[in-house]
Amino acid sequence: MAKLSVTLRAKKTPKFSTRIVRRCFRCGRKHGFMREFGICRICFREMAGRGEIPGVKKASW
Repeated sequence: MAKLSVTLRAKKTPKFSTRIVRRCFRCGRKHGFMREFGICRICFREMAGRGEIPGVKKASW
């Protein structure tokens, strides 16, 4: 979990547009962020495995 101060700092509008830090809304992780879903890869895998993300299912072939 990211510290509260770090997540609040990421929510502020930055001085320059290149300074935007996208963070996972569940855990606050900034690396491995998937823009399409708004969560990190770890939370995505957990939620997809439980069927909480509509239209996503585990691949098997």
